Amino acid sequence: MSAALEQHQGMVPDSTVAAYAQKLARHGVKVFPCDEQKRPTCKWGEVASNCPEAIPLLWRTYPGKLIGVVTGAISGFDALDLDWGKGGDDFYQEHCTRLTGTRTHRTRSGGLHLLFKHREGMRNSASRIARGVDVRADGGYIIWWPAAGLEIVDRSPIQQWPAWLVELAQPPIPPKAHLNTTGPDLREAEQKVRAAVRSAVRAVASAPEGQRNSTLNAETYSIARFIAEGHLTTAQVVDAMATAGLQAGLTQREIEKTIASALRARVGV
Repeated sequence: MSAALEQHQGMVPDSTVAAYAQKLARHGVKVFPCDEQKRPTCKWGEVASNCPEAIPLLWRTYPGKLIGVVTGAISGFDALDLDWGKGGDDFYQEHCTRLTGTRTHRTRSGGLHLLFKHREGMRNSASRIARGVDVRADGGYIIWWPAAGLEIVDRSPIQQWPAWLVELAQPPIPPKAHLNTTGPDLREAEQKVRAAVRSAVRAVASAPEGQRNSTLNAETYSIARFIAEGHLTTAQVVDAMATAGLQAGLTQREIEKTIASALRARVGV
């Protein structure tokens, strides 16, 4: 996020959501419309835009009363999402003195979005840091709640991720492969795994409406075979497929339920 946008952070919402979205886009933030249930009204991975001139047509084509903002490198910031009533409030109570000094929004549920400058390698996660504490980075998005009139709790400039949060957010180190492969053979196997994961993510992200959940289930089931082989952890599979589900336009609840079902069927977790 640019310094210019940070100077503009106290802006009052305009009479139309699209006009507010245009202001964000002018500062490089990629936006797209969402409905009142926070669901994208479009395939945001394909049509989200940071071109101000494109925003009015985007909202006319896919009307939405909320603004979705793409997180990660494309917009320059990540988000720590604390969900009140699901554990995020407990985490905040424990760490509130260390969770200050960066841009922070109140969410509709009463929780918080803390914004941090995008960190290379930061990934989406759900409750890895703690119950009710999610990360939205590359491939994720948040609702820009100030556009809906909610409180800006802290107007400070966006800061770097604190080291202690980075450590909590990092995925566990994957175990060594159980296969009898070393050297070039192991590298070849790992390349095949990465290619399979990329293919699964593309399939889910591009799945047509009506087939998104079934595609997510099938692709999660498929790549979960690499867990038993030691190439991937459960957390890595969940992160990759959750990102794909978000890009396809599924809700967090749908994603969690579908991935859990696929993992139970494949590996019993």
